[in-house]
Amino acid sequence: MQFRRKFRSALTALALVVAPGVAVVGTATDAFAVTKISHATATSMFRGAGITWSSSGGCADRNNPSCTSFEQLNLATAQGAQTLKQATGCALNITGGTETGHASGTYSHWNGYKLDYGKSTCVTTYIKNTFTYIGLRGDGAPQYRSGSGNIYADEGNHWDVLYYNCGGC
Repeated sequence: MQFRRKFRSALTALALVVAPGVAVVGTATDAFAVTKISHATATSMFRGAGITWSSSGGCADRNNPSCTSFEQLNLATAQGAQTLKQATGCALNITGGTETGHASGTYSHWNGYKLDYGKSTCVTTYIKNTFTYIGLRGDGAPQYRSGSGNIYADEGNHWDVLYYNCGGC
């Protein structure tokens, strides 16, 4: 047990040296450790990849459902967005992040696993022609699974994407 605590402390310290603004969450007994990032780290990653973001309220407050926040986003989720942008070559605009107001659950927006993207013909064509249709979600949204296992749900006016991993980054 002492080794696990020391290992986790060393891993956290290494993560902070390698990537300031990034935190490692989890224990040595977890199936996998989830790395959380700050809003500033995420926006820097997105800006560098040419990904835009917007919110109906023009804000980034995680506790305001009118904002688009990336606070406590999983690093793999941010990397998944970068992978999608690189793979598609499409303009990519994030319209939902970790802010309150989305459905709850383990693999939720709030817990850093999901992003919403504005619809565009380019992104929609790529998803439908590249990923595997896997049927309707409980709420009726058509779903597509990428080769890496991430799930893309067509919610009508936007894509709701569940990132289990970075999509091959």
